[in-house]
Amino acid sequence: MIVSISGAPGSGKSTVAEKLAKKLGWPNYYIGEIRRKKAKSVGMTLAEYNKFAETNPKTDLDVDKYQAQLGKEKDNFIIQGRTSWFFIPHSLKIFVDVNKTVGAERVSKQLAGKNKRNEGNNLLTIKDIKKSHAERMACDKKRYKKYYGITNAFDKRHFNYVVDTTNLNPEQVFAKVYSFIKKKLKTKR
Repeated sequence: MIVSISGAPGSGKSTVAEKLAKKLGWPNYYIGEIRRKKAKSVGMTLAEYNKFAETNPKTDLDVDKYQAQLGKEKDNFIIQGRTSWFFIPHSLKIFVDVNKTVGAERVSKQLAGKNKRNEGNNLLTIKDIKKSHAERMACDKKRYKKYYGITNAFDKRHFNYVVDTTNLNPEQVFAKVYSFIKKKLKTKR
């Protein structure tokens, strides 16, 4: 089984993916981290790299080809990515949602500490982060429609399971998602 995880910024996608991978003993692939590293390698923030990607499809096409290939060649792994559900259609698709303000508050806490987010410049307030998230999601939607014909990668109808993490702690989110996956693993056998 392949579990693809997508969701809103600051929803806890990475946290739940890491916990699932550890519990199941599966690899965890993080498409956002690959894009963040590529952005950093060319001296850009993720926000700048995404904007650059609007006219340079190679930045998306390479990483998307990689995840599609993973879906064809491997099994029993977790993959985090906004379009993983699309490129690995046979995956169990999870969407992790959160209130925009709560998501921005979570990201703000991460940015205040040591992190590898390479998010953007001048993200000093919750308002700045919310604006950055809105711009990022709009950029993502524009690129996904242009390159793949996906009208809305964030439409919850694409997913098998949706969890709103706004009022949940990481352990509660993990318990809900793991319970859903466990049921699917049992029916698969």
